[in-house]
Amino acid sequence: MKLILIFSALFGASLCLETFIGHQVLRIETRNEEEVRKLQLLESLEHLELDFWISPSTPALPVDVRIPANSVQAVKAFLESHGIKYSILIEDLQVVLDQEKQDMAYSQQRERSSNSFNYGTYHSLDSIYAELDHLASEYSNIVSKLQIGESYEKRPLYVLKFSTGGNNRPAIWIDAGIHSREWVTQASAIWMAKKIASDYGKDPSITSLLNKMDIFLLTVTNPDGYVFTHTTNRMWRKTRSKNQGSRCVGVDPNRNWDAGFGGPGASNNPCSDSYHGPSANSEVEVKSVVDFIKNHGNIRAFLTLHSYSQLLMYPYGYKCTEPADHAELDALGRAAARSIQSLYGTTFTVGSICNTIYQASGGSIDWSYDYGIKYSFAFELRDTGRYGFLLPANQIIPAAEETWLGLKKILEHVRDNPY
Repeated sequence: MKLILIFSALFGASLCLETFIGHQVLRIETRNEEEVRKLQLLESLEHLELDFWISPSTPALPVDVRIPANSVQAVKAFLESHGIKYSILIEDLQVVLDQEKQDMAYSQQRERSSNSFNYGTYHSLDSIYAELDHLASEYSNIVSKLQIGESYEKRPLYVLKFSTGGNNRPAIWIDAGIHSREWVTQASAIWMAKKIASDYGKDPSITSLLNKMDIFLLTVTNPDGYVFTHTTNRMWRKTRSKNQGSRCVGVDPNRNWDAGFGGPGASNNPCSDSYHGPSANSEVEVKSVVDFIKNHGNIRAFLTLHSYSQLLMYPYGYKCTEPADHAELDALGRAAARSIQSLYGTTFTVGSICNTIYQASGGSIDWSYDYGIKYSFAFELRDTGRYGFLLPANQIIPAAEETWLGLKKILEHVRDNPY
């Protein structure tokens, strides 16, 4: 164990990587509103430096929280003194991170020797971007790469366009990685890019879809945050923009859209992981997507990939009223969840954001729906908390395969139900 700790410290230091030695992830089960309020109080105590992976919202949902080593005892004592039940999901976060790093290094070595892209491992931004180029050249008949803007730190935002021609056809938007630590989403998106490209002409469903519609896929929505998770802090979620008058960096890009901006479920504290930013669309990554969609003018579905929790959600999050198309969206969500389950038995819960998790304002699918894009859905991929954001790489392809079946079900419905 001592050797592992020394290795972690050395390995971390060599890359300026923040280490998480002794950090624990607890799952807390609340029984009533009073216990939820106690956890919300805990969440407000900044000196504990808690990182809520699933925030306290309702007694029906578990709460997952990462606790720094020096706060572990205090938090457990607090929970025990109030009779709140908890279990340990991750005993020592650094051990899991070291394993992830080791797996990546091993895969990179194998990739170099075979000169091929391994979809079953996690990749750096440069490696993902190189694969986008490779797909655009290998499948140049239907795939092209567009730059729709650049990030705060001037990294390009690349979208793959899948199209068989025609002008301004109806189109589907898919994005991943808006929250940078949700690595299974960027990994799944690049797998899906290959799947769409290679299935055209073979899979009748994708072939007929692309003969009528285009698909736009943004594999890494928050490139600055993603690079930061590789170089500095694996648990980083936000963008990397500087906040005026604060030492804290970054905005939660999924609280920054112009949909109930600044309302419940978003923070006005720049140090919070759910900080909404100074104004709607203040983040260039969000504004680039908004501008692209507005300029295109014919986007018919807006699908976004997150992790974790195994959920398939439709609007609204900023309010708890049902959208006008509730019945259709709910039925379609349930059909998609059945398709997901058909492969490996993975169950997804379906519902509106507000009813499924909690009220959260400034989210992307609320904006897209209010903008007139009826088929707006957010997927929360594997798992339900065993590994959380640190899903082992051997689950990337199974997660991508099953999610793709759910996405495909939605794409077919969009193709067959023009509006």
